[in-house]
Amino acid sequence: MGELRLVELSAATIVAVNNMSLKPGQEEYLSPVSYGVAATVVNPTTTWQRVVIDEDGSVLGFVSANFDADHPEEHFRSVLWRINVDADEQGRGIGRFAVDGLLAEARARGFDHVDVVYESGEDGPEAFFQRVGFTPVGETPYGEVVAETRI
Repeated sequence: MGELRLVELSAATIVAVNNMSLKPGQEEYLSPVSYGVAATVVNPTTTWQRVVIDEDGSVLGFVSANFDADHPEEHFRSVLWRINVDADEQGRGIGRFAVDGLLAEARARGFDHVDVVYESGEDGPEAFFQRVGFTPVGETPYGEVVAETRI
């Protein structure tokens, strides 16, 4: 793996993002990428979507967040909505790279933390989120975990 970069989601990268593969069992924890892309249309000033590419331009991962200091729910003011790394690329630091980029963006926008909301489960993202510094702080009314990392 060479040098990684975060670039804006674009027409040039969206097909590759949509075609990323998942490991068995991961699909139940991840909504289609098109849901996240729709958020950009609804909230173009608060939605932040980036693609992780390597030095040859291959798409390796995707991260989507929302920054809205006025959102009525605290855990949605600075929130990681979605992160996924192609199944063949998982375990190589790409997800951590994407989260680090997200945290830098949050800091630049004046936020002191980022939240994430996820379902816990054997094949779910909980272990990853804990490895990159998120700590559970609550639960949604639907039983999802709310975790945060301070920056």
